[in-house]
Amino acid sequence: MAKLDAGNTLKRLRNRYRLVIMNDDTYEEVVTFKLSRLSVYVALSTIFVLLVGLTVALIVFTPLKYYIPGYDDMRLGREYRQMKYRVDSLEKQVIYQTQYIDQVRNVLTGNTTIALDTNKLVLPKEETTND
Repeated sequence: MAKLDAGNTLKRLRNRYRLVIMNDDTYEEVVTFKLSRLSVYVALSTIFVLLVGLTVALIVFTPLKYYIPGYDDMRLGREYRQMKYRVDSLEKQVIYQTQYIDQVRNVLTGNTTIALDTNKLVLPKEETTND
């Protein structure tokens, strides 16, 4: 396999070609372009970079970024966590208040059964001091 020479490759990139667009019915030349491989490569690279730049700008500077999975604004994430903690604490508070109101209602209506403490108390004997 022949080794490619850098000068030969550069020469091939700079060779001029003609692109002619013709009318098929009248064989009239509509447009003629003089191109080289290098100019086509530069043009396609420029178009690619512009499209990528426009796409990135569209995503970064518009609300489309919120539709990207995993994108999370730090401020929104912090607010979400704080709201979650508040809702959890409020749910616990509602449960406690409901239990309290049910117990008060049972006491007022007399529906409570009070378990009496029937354990025998063992009191220590008082020591008497002999003076």
